[in-house]
Amino acid sequence: MARQVVVTGVGLVSAVGNGTEETWAALLAGTNGVGRITAFDTEKFDCKIAAEVKNFDPLNFIEKKEVKKMGRFIHFAIAASDFAMKQSGLQATPETAERIGTYIASGIGGFDVIEREHSKLIESGPSRISPFFIPGTIINLASGHVSIRFGAKGPNSATATACSAGAHAIGDSFRLIQHGYADAMICGGSEAAITPMSVGGFAAMRALSTRNDDPTHASRPFDKDRDGFIIGEGAGILILEELEFARRRGAKIIAEMIGYGMSSDAFHITQPCEDGDGAYRVMRNAIQDGGLKPADVSYVNAHGTSTPYNDKFETIALKRAFGEAAKTVAVSSTKSMTGHLLGGAGGLEAGISVLALRDQVIPPTMNYTTPDPDCDLDYVPNQPRKAALNVVLSNSFGFGGTNGALLFKRWQ
Repeated sequence: MARQVVVTGVGLVSAVGNGTEETWAALLAGTNGVGRITAFDTEKFDCKIAAEVKNFDPLNFIEKKEVKKMGRFIHFAIAASDFAMKQSGLQATPETAERIGTYIASGIGGFDVIEREHSKLIESGPSRISPFFIPGTIINLASGHVSIRFGAKGPNSATATACSAGAHAIGDSFRLIQHGYADAMICGGSEAAITPMSVGGFAAMRALSTRNDDPTHASRPFDKDRDGFIIGEGAGILILEELEFARRRGAKIIAEMIGYGMSSDAFHITQPCEDGDGAYRVMRNAIQDGGLKPADVSYVNAHGTSTPYNDKFETIALKRAFGEAAKTVAVSSTKSMTGHLLGGAGGLEAGISVLALRDQVIPPTMNYTTPDPDCDLDYVPNQPRKAALNVVLSNSFGFGGTNGALLFKRWQ
């Protein structure tokens, strides 16, 4: 019989807050984290806007001599893990260390380091490449550093499944605990892809918004005038624990995780299925895994990227998955404020989903002003909503047609 899994900690770093409660309060206030890019000169770029993490100092979390050994996505992962671990009170002891694991995803990893070191190679030759180039960039080093930091000697892994990566890391961690391979997992996703190559690459695909003259209104999921997504950065980390393990140490339980779904569109390298089939099946799988019916779900934190295709086809998928209940389930996209964290999105939005359950309030979809006939559900426009939330579903869909959905339940 599968073991019960609970959430005891949430750690968030985002464009609207350096910390869990700061981020959560900003989302409920409708704060927008999108602005002109400051990380590099955007004069020659079609897209000049992003959701950058502001006033973040890695020295608040990491020793100075260690900072330069890591890409920015690792800095965010460590900071978010610190917030989550402090909230949970979890500690690895000689008796528990081998039963505590880490599983932290990223879609792109250390692009900032890759671009910097490549410039050194071109300008000065290979002798100038940093010895920390490889460990500063590879995706599993976020999980590796967190494992070392907290002495977690259990499973140590990472996913790189594009924009589903954070959700997959949490879902896989859920399975590891359910089936007895770990008692606790530090899991989620982190991303820091606001770099020239990344922004230029996504712009070349015509995936990004070019509402450069109005950045705070550029990310507008489900709105008729949406024109592309906004790259965001940051991290979201959950502490998952087996119920009795958490109880024995007197942990405060925030929510229960009850379901995990995966699916593949098997359709196109970037475009979602026109009938929403992959997204429909991943939601169905998560809800069935939790032993529930669609009508049991109170709120969906949508993938909601603000791209014309994603939002239309996710709406179609929601209607297929929920049937008549689609008319009443609340749906919102917090990417309207945080931007799209790519591989970190599933971690951030899982944390937001858990906090929604904790406080019984739904964060809004901001910038929803012009209804789209193709997107006709209840998107909780522009204002948070107090609600009796019992079950929350968090969606993540990635390039390559890879999908993940996480199901959380209120803890009583």
